[in-house]
Amino acid sequence: MRRSSRRTAILVAAALAWPMLPALAAPPACGGRDIAAELQSSAPEAWGRIREAARATANGDAILWRLRTAAGRESHLFGTIHLTDERIVRLPPAADAALASATTVALEVADLSPATLAASIARLQRLLVYTDGRSLSQFLSAEEQATAAKSLERAGMPSAALAALKPWVVTMTMSLSDCERQRTAAGLKPLDLRIGERGAAQGAPVVGLETIEDQLLAMSAVPDADQLIVLRASLKLYAQADDMIETMVRRYLARDIGAVWPLQEELWRRAGFDTWAFQSFRRELVTRRNLRMRDAALPLIERGGAFIAVGALHLPGDDGLVALLRKAGLTAEPVE
Repeated sequence: MRRSSRRTAILVAAALAWPMLPALAAPPACGGRDIAAELQSSAPEAWGRIREAARATANGDAILWRLRTAAGRESHLFGTIHLTDERIVRLPPAADAALASATTVALEVADLSPATLAASIARLQRLLVYTDGRSLSQFLSAEEQATAAKSLERAGMPSAALAALKPWVVTMTMSLSDCERQRTAAGLKPLDLRIGERGAAQGAPVVGLETIEDQLLAMSAVPDADQLIVLRASLKLYAQADDMIETMVRRYLARDIGAVWPLQEELWRRAGFDTWAFQSFRRELVTRRNLRMRDAALPLIERGGAFIAVGALHLPGDDGLVALLRKAGLTAEPVE
């Protein structure tokens, strides 16, 4: 690895682990437009496609599932959103009761401490940066480069790092809005972290279904060409970050999880990108990870008393966790 690329990877690792954002005395209240509601009136044909796809998505209308083994031992599977939004972190009563009685709590990743994150990124720094003479700048227009540089700066990273970074790293910096970052900087914690802390406080072991390195490897496994398309689409939609998060939150609160992916595809399509290019993105970040999470969750479920909390998009579909657990011999019933 060239020295400059190694230095860039170390800078990014440090920025991701310890974001260089000013601490705020009071967290801002985030908000945005509900794009789905606007599509219903402004683009009824597009909304019709989204609803048709949502109806065809198995297990897409609940975020809490009761699991039972053949021996009758009970556990729960809960879909989350990785946000600090008050509407999200306030658990619905049934999920609150299931968590209160859990003897084991499982998250996607149990240890998200800055030290662990930095160490994981440092070990896999070859996945973050180009080492073969290529530069991300040569694949982006001047306007795209400016937007990407701004996204890095707002995430607490040096904009000069852009040239060396792989596309997926820049895309990751845009996964949270500026407002959500500010809330995190003010000390607010996302739902998954709160669930883990509550499990630990009540004496339940908190375990991870994956590691940080598993997740970094999944993101980097998307072919470079598809990484670039996903990045360019994210840059095109960057100004709508608050709107996209608000739209996702409202779908979640409506237990309309099956509509989230079709809605995202429709937005990509309307931004001028063919959705076929995003299939490898979904395969690596959702489908293949579902298999790994299923395998890690099964021993916990067999013992009973597990509360398993993962991103809600891992639940629905024929390749989702609910379907995979049923195929493994479990009973899965929607609770909420």
